[in-house]
Amino acid sequence: MKDERSGQNRNCRVRFAPSPTGPLHIGGVRTALYNYLFARQQQGTFILRIEDTDQVRYVPGAEQYIINSLQWFGLVPDEGPGFGGAYGPYRQSERKEIYDQYAMKLVHEGKAYYAFDTPDELEKYRESDPTFKYDASNRMKLRNSLNFTEAQTKQLLESSTEYVIRLKIDPKNSVTFQDRIRGEVTFSTDELDDKVILKGDGMPTYHLANIIDDHLMEISHVIRGEEWLSSTAHHVIMYDYFGWNPPEFAHLPLILKPSGKGKLSKRDGAKFGFPVFPLSWESGDPEDRFTGFKEDGYLPEAVLNFLVLLGWSPHSEKEMFTLDELIQVFDIENIVKSGARFDIDKALWFNQHYIIQSSNEDLAKKLIITCEKLGIQTNESYLLGVAALMKERVHKIDEMITSAMYFFLPPTSYDEGMIKKKYKSELGQHLEEIGKVVGSSESSSLEHNVKSYISEQSLKMGDIMPLLRIAISGTMQGPDLFETMSLVGLEESRRRISSSVEAYNKLIQ
Repeated sequence: MKDERSGQNRNCRVRFAPSPTGPLHIGGVRTALYNYLFARQQQGTFILRIEDTDQVRYVPGAEQYIINSLQWFGLVPDEGPGFGGAYGPYRQSERKEIYDQYAMKLVHEGKAYYAFDTPDELEKYRESDPTFKYDASNRMKLRNSLNFTEAQTKQLLESSTEYVIRLKIDPKNSVTFQDRIRGEVTFSTDELDDKVILKGDGMPTYHLANIIDDHLMEISHVIRGEEWLSSTAHHVIMYDYFGWNPPEFAHLPLILKPSGKGKLSKRDGAKFGFPVFPLSWESGDPEDRFTGFKEDGYLPEAVLNFLVLLGWSPHSEKEMFTLDELIQVFDIENIVKSGARFDIDKALWFNQHYIIQSSNEDLAKKLIITCEKLGIQTNESYLLGVAALMKERVHKIDEMITSAMYFFLPPTSYDEGMIKKKYKSELGQHLEEIGKVVGSSESSSLEHNVKSYISEQSLKMGDIMPLLRIAISGTMQGPDLFETMSLVGLEESRRRISSSVEAYNKLIQ
């Protein structure tokens, strides 16, 4: 129902309806995000429905993975498996009797029919005619209840001959519907085949199940990927056959490969070296194991901010949005028709900005998990200091550890090129003395004491400071040297400086 004065939909109900056939692709997350934003903006209901009618492709653990992913992003359903709601069950496998009832209704009204053709028979037709489709042009030549007598059909059913139920599409008509993104869309029924709506195992196909569920769950808007656009004509026909009003449709553009050519697939992540799933996925097949955005060091709010702009524009220069801000400004009319290129560099840019904005306390809690996985003994108090020094220097959370192991262990290698450029054996004694200065200083006076020694000994800052930095971290890269020394510990820093002298002498020999 629509309020013409405000343009807002009362009783707005949208659903995210993934199939548990594997890990949730990042494109599915974007679909969930757009549904969630629309529902929240309209003060409506966001529903999770598990479309698990394809029992052959069902993967154990996939449903929980979907739920875990939504929760990580903060896209928590109002209704769904484990979330309650008055329109359940929310798993299609638990609604089989409902679909049977409606499929039989269509058969009895002559809007669908039994088809007894075997898979082998249909394959032979396709081999002889690559353009073959089961439709009005040939259905009367095939093995179905439209071509059989009532007695023949009854005999086949009573003898438990396997069958499917197909939707009967009348030729020489057109089907038109409005899409909130693409405008008016029209299909000729001559282009449509007689879709299977109930399979041989008694389970419905997507086409039947989603129509019935959307109606019974009072879904007001169907926001889904454009791959379903070509099937919507069948769905509109079924709404008409049942005498139901269809929901409003909005078909989202594809997320494209980094090249901009072709749809982003799950294999592209392995190929290009970036995640395409929210969370890591493990299975018995090594080819079916993927690292997720979470485990790769991304923050959920950064991934959402990146995703929302893949196909939607705020029509402003602003790029950084919190979830609450997106709820305020999101407009389904601003979703574009064309596909959006998946730019991992942009995702990293967002992640860096969100890391910088994060509190050191939040980052430390995440870093302690990384340290535990790497076997590093530390505590959150120490990691607060690491976060403070490193968060403006990384694109991913884990890089605060992996690119700065010197906070936890003395360096095992040194920047050889810089040492050969700056170090001379006569500087060794000065480094030993500076080490003693470091060990006897307080953090507040550390920088002053070290620089005073360098000045008093008429040494060059440009020679000594790089050697000190490399002694502490092994590299010229890193945060402020004196803050790093203070965090590592001044006595530990003294030991590292002292140890470096022997290593430097060996390198220049």
